[in-house]
Amino acid sequence: MAKVHFIASDGIARTIDAKEGISLMENAVANGIDAIEAVCGGNAYCGTCRVTIDPAWQAVLGAATQVEQPMLDGVGDGDPASRLSCQIMVSAALDGLIVRTPETQS
Repeated sequence: MAKVHFIASDGIARTIDAKEGISLMENAVANGIDAIEAVCGGNAYCGTCRVTIDPAWQAVLGAATQVEQPMLDGVGDGDPASRLSCQIMVSAALDGLIVRTPETQS
């Protein structure tokens, strides 16, 4: 398992033990991270699982993919560190990952 740190918009941090081989979004939902709504269930067409990747992890995860970018643009999220958590697969390499959740999902 990989430890993933979610930091809410109010600054409250919560660490989960994320199961490898499934998405960050699935792990967040399974662990009660309320800021991840995941309305579309991981299909990258609702934008309700957005996270902002901590600067220390941006090089590891890279920029939003061609699948993610149209949805991020559509919800008005122009932050280059934003990603859809449904498109991030958890692996041992993500142990210690830090992500921030927005105040509201679109």
